Amino acid sequence: MASSSTTSQLNPQQQAAVDYSSGPLLVLAGAGSGKTRVITEKLIHLVRNVGVKPERIAAITFTNKAAKEMKARVSKRLKGEARRFTVSTFHALGWRMLRQQGESLGYRSGISLLDEQDSLSTLRELLPGKTDKDDLQAIRQWISRFKNRALLPEQAFANAQTEEEMVAARAYQRYFEQMRRLNAVDFDDLIFGPLQLMQDDIQCAHWREQWHYLLVDEYQDTNETQYQLLRKLAGPRGRITAVGDDDQSIYGWRGAQPENISQLAKDYPDLKVVKLEQNYRSSSKILRAANQVIAHNDHEFEKQLWSALGEGEDIRIIPCASDEEESRRVATEINNQLMKGKRAKEFAILYRGHHLSRAFERALREVGVRYHLSGGMSYFDRNEVRDVMAYLRMLVNPDDNSAFLRVINTPRRGLGASTMGLLGDYAIEHQMSLFAAAWEVEFLKQLAPRQRDPLESFLKVLVEYGDRAQRGDPIEAVKDLLDQVNYRSYLDDTADTPEQGERRQQAVNELIDWLKRLAEQEEGEEATLADLLAKLLMIGNLDDEEDPGDSVRLMTLHAAKGLEFPHVYLVGVEEGILPHHNSLAEGAEAEERRLMYVGITRAQQVLTITYCRERKRRGGGETREASRFLSELPRDGVYWYGSDPNADKARNEQAATDHMAQLRAMFGRDG
Repeated sequence: MASSSTTSQLNPQQQAAVDYSSGPLLVLAGAGSGKTRVITEKLIHLVRNVGVKPERIAAITFTNKAAKEMKARVSKRLKGEARRFTVSTFHALGWRMLRQQGESLGYRSGISLLDEQDSLSTLRELLPGKTDKDDLQAIRQWISRFKNRALLPEQAFANAQTEEEMVAARAYQRYFEQMRRLNAVDFDDLIFGPLQLMQDDIQCAHWREQWHYLLVDEYQDTNETQYQLLRKLAGPRGRITAVGDDDQSIYGWRGAQPENISQLAKDYPDLKVVKLEQNYRSSSKILRAANQVIAHNDHEFEKQLWSALGEGEDIRIIPCASDEEESRRVATEINNQLMKGKRAKEFAILYRGHHLSRAFERALREVGVRYHLSGGMSYFDRNEVRDVMAYLRMLVNPDDNSAFLRVINTPRRGLGASTMGLLGDYAIEHQMSLFAAAWEVEFLKQLAPRQRDPLESFLKVLVEYGDRAQRGDPIEAVKDLLDQVNYRSYLDDTADTPEQGERRQQAVNELIDWLKRLAEQEEGEEATLADLLAKLLMIGNLDDEEDPGDSVRLMTLHAAKGLEFPHVYLVGVEEGILPHHNSLAEGAEAEERRLMYVGITRAQQVLTITYCRERKRRGGGETREASRFLSELPRDGVYWYGSDPNADKARNEQAATDHMAQLRAMFGRDG
């Protein structure tokens, strides 16, 4: 076999991963080992040296950001050919399969994709009125688990072990039937649905012919359904390269199974394994700490990260008397570093849960340091965005009850609770959607003219613009619809201040602009409104797509995965927080340790770990203990503040001296 042309640029293990294509391959890619580069080079190698056509290759990952980066890298090397690859997330791939072959499962054209909130609303309508929010959320989580385990409702009920599971399985059956009636899918269906398709031999052959080779990134994050789908697509010959790191599997709460790495070896006895252990990100002291912590977990395949970047600085562990002292110390240290010429974007503050961010936000504001908080309110949680998205969904699928209920009185049309109550009763009695029921002559006879006229007028508007969106430019149809229903005026009229009205208008404008960009990215293919809408929902949060600029990053350990920073502060490393008490109760200590490992390996040059002896909780103070993971760190290369008062004093005095020197330099004084 011809060798890839990148030999001089890749290390031997990377090159081996690129060159091997004669069978199933598992690439165990440690943190910072250059896996994205390996995937990119493998795509190029398959086309140039193996002779696989680009359109017959699918590269699958978990995030739009990763897919976008992969596309950009391949485009630089293969130019126009890069457009012919399928490079997508699991959910985008599933959407493509359902859009093309969903009729086989009973779906009609114009499928609606519901986000988490609308999925919950649909479920709430099917459950008894006294179901509280927590019970509703628990049932929804059970339904997600059933789908991630590839169980149909009748299978979920047959396998139920407890009364709670039986209640959830019965709710799953009603939810499953209602979603089919509404011609709607949720995010779990984007994997479960395609797997159902692949149970048919003809469908299976069709999709294997579509994609002759699979490249899967972040393989350790696959759940049961995703693994089964990959296995079906790869076929008995195992035309797959799976790239992952079991030590970075941190999504067990959403069904990820790191044991899928072991399962791949069982299902494909001829599986070749290549380990990428050279780290190009971090100093040796940081990597030794990471290796020693993660060694306490069981492993199917052992690996040891190493670096040629030098020993680097000691890892610092700083006990703090309180959370106020912790946040103030971190903010002050960062500010001092900025005054020495560092950039704010070189620093990250990482924590186990969002609740820990508030003290650091406050402390950074007090010292005047700019920061960016990841994982705040989603762009799609804004009321005006949810309104417009509901209008979009109605144009795609009028049978979408959740969307119908949101737009029917937004802006207000005088259709009150009595009208909607009559409509709801009629729809339930006749087993049809609200939209379909609203057209029924027998239902309309129940309404007075003041109710019937605005309802009929609104229904006609939806039909008119739905037709326009399908026949012509969907973006223009959406813009004109919002004008037709006076939605723009409604935003201003209901705003508390002109500034709030302007912000609402801007959010809508951003949504329209985003749709335009997605349509332009179709590269010649005609984008349907259904496709654009699904892509919007699968992207997630517009704010997370934006460049935070020169800002200190505040984020959870989950959000930090895949990122790297010269200076990392890993804060709140205490028992009950990291590891989290809920995870410990569920027997998930190993995953919490993997979170610690992810946090450590985000640091390139300097890693500082803090914990508190007391933390505010519900108005009082709560005594805290250092995390068990700190005792697993090596002694060499780790400096504990408090272990040597003289050394602490010397370090603090040096820091103060450096700070004063910087101040004098700034103000032009010599002493």
